[in-house]
Amino acid sequence: MQVPATQLASQLQRGLKSLYTLHGDEPLLVQEAADAIRATARKQGYTERTVHTVAGAHFDWGEVLASGGSMSLFADKQLIEIRVPSGKPGKDGSQVLQQMAEAARDNDSTLTLVILPRLDAATQKGAWFAALDSFGVTVKVDPVERQVLPAWIAQRLQQQGQRVAAGEEGQRTLQFFSDRVEGNLLAAHQEIQKLGLLHPAGELSLEQVENAVLNVARYTPFKLAEAVLGGQVLRVQRMLDGLQAEGEAAVLVHWALSEDIRTLHRIRSAMDAGRPLPMALRENRVWGLKEKLMERALPLLSMAQLSRWLEDAHLVDGIVKGLKAPGWPADPWQALQQMAMKVTLACGTR
Repeated sequence: MQVPATQLASQLQRGLKSLYTLHGDEPLLVQEAADAIRATARKQGYTERTVHTVAGAHFDWGEVLASGGSMSLFADKQLIEIRVPSGKPGKDGSQVLQQMAEAARDNDSTLTLVILPRLDAATQKGAWFAALDSFGVTVKVDPVERQVLPAWIAQRLQQQGQRVAAGEEGQRTLQFFSDRVEGNLLAAHQEIQKLGLLHPAGELSLEQVENAVLNVARYTPFKLAEAVLGGQVLRVQRMLDGLQAEGEAAVLVHWALSEDIRTLHRIRSAMDAGRPLPMALRENRVWGLKEKLMERALPLLSMAQLSRWLEDAHLVDGIVKGLKAPGWPADPWQALQQMAMKVTLACGTR
């Protein structure tokens, strides 16, 4: 049974199940979801807890299976926690997880909690994951994307009795906060807690937030590519500066940007040949947020423009590898900025 992470608390209030599976790449939110399940379990008498972390090809799955049938003399109920950091339990693990999922049905003495990283669509169709989903509660923990980060921060502040000013001033405060912590949710949580220690409950001013919140943002080349497609000029500049300061490889940044240019070029070509945009996006394996961004940007872009960007990408590829190109900066990051801004400005045109 699939349950959104935002509805886990209400599900736990309705009744604790005997099997839970958490999967996602946001450590803070996964930890909070697991803590909520553990806390509810403790209140209901699950006093014994066993943790198994699957590491290496020779992990003993028999020990995990055996723990389901053993309990100390001092506990009536037990919680078995299985962590699979790789998301790949292997052949033996797949069989054990299926057995444990089936055994969880109507089991009021053992609660099983399986913690996994973000899983791709193919893995979620596997027999072992299908068994976990069928016999228990599956919670997908999605990351907090940049566009919803201000609201997430506001909600967390509210939980500790704090808030920003109403209207435009409050929105500026939340945007500033978001810029400082983007891509680093655990640090964002810590900065929110720090505000709770520094200031009493009530309204926070922009000045108080500016003085307290450190710049702990963390960027990736792939998030940069999304900002470029979204036409977010200031954010793109900030992310390029951040990636360079963090020592990210210019080659990887170039690859992320040029890959999107190639994808846009293929889809535009398909559209010009009479292919409907939704079909062209699916055929090029474009989904999720990037699908929405490309769907908005493509009508703004011509085939000639995209062809010029492909030529630019080819030239900048040489620059980041140490070559020179007429009319382009010799510095790789300046060249990347010039290339990225051309695309960003075009995608931001309304």
